[in-house]
Amino acid sequence: MIEDFHFLRPWWLLALLVPIAIAWTASRSTDIRRQWNGIIAPHLLDKLVIDGTGHSRVRPWLLLAAVVTIAVIAAAGPTWQREAPPFVEDTAPLVVAFDLSPTMDAIDITPSRLERAKLKVKDIVALRGGARTAVVAYAGSAHVVLPLTDDASLIDTYVDALATRITPIDGKDTVKALQLAEDMLAREDTAGTILFVTDGIEPKAFEAFKRKTKDGFVVLGVGTAEGGPVKTADQGFLTDAAGARVFARLDIEALKNLHALTGADVATLTADDTDVRWVAQRIRTNFAHKTSTQDDRWRDLGWWLVIPIVMLFAISFRKGWVVRLGALLIAANIVFEPGKAEAAEFIDMWLTADQQGRRAFELGEFEKAATHFQDPMWRGTAFYRAGKFADALDAFAAVDSAESWYDQGNALLHLMKFEQAVAAFSKALELHKDWPDAKANLAIAERLLKNQKEQEEEQQDAPNLPPDQMQFDDKGKKGKAGQMNIAEQTSEMWMKNIQVSPADLMARKFAMEAQESKP
Repeated sequence: MIEDFHFLRPWWLLALLVPIAIAWTASRSTDIRRQWNGIIAPHLLDKLVIDGTGHSRVRPWLLLAAVVTIAVIAAAGPTWQREAPPFVEDTAPLVVAFDLSPTMDAIDITPSRLERAKLKVKDIVALRGGARTAVVAYAGSAHVVLPLTDDASLIDTYVDALATRITPIDGKDTVKALQLAEDMLAREDTAGTILFVTDGIEPKAFEAFKRKTKDGFVVLGVGTAEGGPVKTADQGFLTDAAGARVFARLDIEALKNLHALTGADVATLTADDTDVRWVAQRIRTNFAHKTSTQDDRWRDLGWWLVIPIVMLFAISFRKGWVVRLGALLIAANIVFEPGKAEAAEFIDMWLTADQQGRRAFELGEFEKAATHFQDPMWRGTAFYRAGKFADALDAFAAVDSAESWYDQGNALLHLMKFEQAVAAFSKALELHKDWPDAKANLAIAERLLKNQKEQEEEQQDAPNLPPDQMQFDDKGKKGKAGQMNIAEQTSEMWMKNIQVSPADLMARKFAMEAQESKP
């Protein structure tokens, strides 16, 4: 809208004085009458000066003033439209709150509400392409399953382990889950979204959803209006006090009321991926809206003015005009746009591969430098700085010198190949006698190799006893004197030998948290 028109960088408009100065200076320098005025009598000057005719009225200085004027306006950033921030999908944090109340085991949706909800959430995480996601589980209490992470495989593992049996308190307290999710997002610099995957939200929680926060709410209803029986852990069915099977129904009207009263986005599970794409879009939209509102982000439309600038510069390719200036600007553009093929070709004209590698190396772009270096020692050094020690070892191995063997030894230390490192440092000392650095590193490699061999021998000599079995020394040999914390050792051995599923670990963790929260 025209009322929203403004400049993002208005101080650039001060540069409009430059084209004004160009026009004023050029007009004075081309005014022949003014230059000879006072030297030749006016009545003679009129007869001596011949006005140019038949020539173009477009002068180089007029073109230059026009280009500078347009460039200044473009640099000032004219705008009248807001824009979504870049990388919305990659930066929008999401907290998924899983309802683990018993009714989530209802089988009106196959194989069950909870199992289908897990699949949907995993699809949402995959669609977000590595964006950070956290998981919260709640029933009568709320607990953190995973903090914000971009590890999709870790999220899948813990989402698969969710079960209604792991919550220590029966019931449904959506308010606690909401508070926990908001606390997690409060530490974030950007707005996030809380996704509730549930088969119902109790009316008492509506007030909590009315609070205006920087984060958005999305509710994905799980279940059908017709409902279905609820399975129990023993593969039976949940019954009421009278012994009748409980049929859990999704209260769609309550979800509609939640949307009407709080403005939260509400949807229900679908057979296809429509619901997944809907949730992902709501996350992006909420993040874009909150960020644009908070940061007052406007779309910079000044780049459109590049088009008339290019057209005006096209006129400059005439005899006696600014052809050289145009060529210089094109070359500068190529230099400062190194991602394009033309830029690479231009750089190759002036810099060798090793020079390009040295330039990238000095900028700290070690992997890029390694791709340019032709010299194997420099290439190996770049790989080493980038942390790619195996590649560095391969590069150093192409040279037979003391420095090369020394660098190979350092790379082998990082690769935990201590025996080969000892050999490499020894070879370096053969070629360069009494090299202090090589001697020092050789001593380190030998000590590490000795420790490694001792550990391997201890592992080979260790008795292979089954858990919880003790063996006494009946040969009269005395062991080493010392003190041992029995409780500490027993705990450590138990942790090494016991195998616990993520669901069991979460159940124990949630039970301890619930116990600690009791007054």
